Amino acid sequence: MTTIALLKKRSGHALGLAAGCLSTVVLTLTACASAPKPADWQLEAKGAMERSVSAYLQGNSRVEAVEFARAKAEVSSTGKVELLARVELLRCASHVASLVFEPCAGFENLRQDAPDAERAYADYLTATLQPQSAALLPPQQRAALSGGDTAVKGIADPLSRLVAAGVAFQSGRASPVLAQLAIDTASSQGWRRPLLAWLGVQASLLDKSGLPEQAARVRRRIALVQGDLKAVRDPTSLSIRYVVASPWPLKHCLRPRASSPIDLKMK
Repeated sequence: MTTIALLKKRSGHALGLAAGCLSTVVLTLTACASAPKPADWQLEAKGAMERSVSAYLQGNSRVEAVEFARAKAEVSSTGKVELLARVELLRCASHVASLVFEPCAGFENLRQDAPDAERAYADYLTATLQPQSAALLPPQQRAALSGGDTAVKGIADPLSRLVAAGVAFQSGRASPVLAQLAIDTASSQGWRRPLLAWLGVQASLLDKSGLPEQAARVRRRIALVQGDLKAVRDPTSLSIRYVVASPWPLKHCLRPRASSPIDLKMK
């Protein structure tokens, strides 16, 4: 079950989330074989949310914002709070996967009318989930809360795995092993935004461990991802640093510039 399996509607046509052909979690339409043809809003919302998530993870914030607004407009036409809440949670989950920790404002505006499962997932994303609410999460996410790195590694969906890693980081339970797992996951998908964030974490950890040569190697890799050939030759020229709100004693983690050409393609 993916990180956002809770977003699937229990029956009939629904707006849910599933892994796409590129292993990207996207909005999709769930329906039984005998169900009628999906409504136009479902098809439009699926395509727009898929493009929005993809754009965020790849670093294109402009495209992400445009497509998200389109998806939100389509879902809003149904007047169903639970569906709109799931769209907002998908967007916020992509941010957590990229180590962008901030209030999920869109969902919070809907919280009082949202189902319990959506409320629990929102708390999971901010690492504020109460133990008694953990049962409302999908099984793999419940396991990741207490099972450590091995449980996170066992999550099949790449985006769900990154979200679980982000939650662990946010709650102070992440390790260098988990950071490497997140790096490998983001790299295999070509997701620049989370890759740069996690590489920044790794470089900071190596610095603090007194391993400057290894840290320099990681920064050269960051430069490659950013397409900065000058920085590949001289990693000290990397100057784009962003503070990550984290319980870890990290001062900086590299993230792509908002105005960067690779200002990206989340859950």
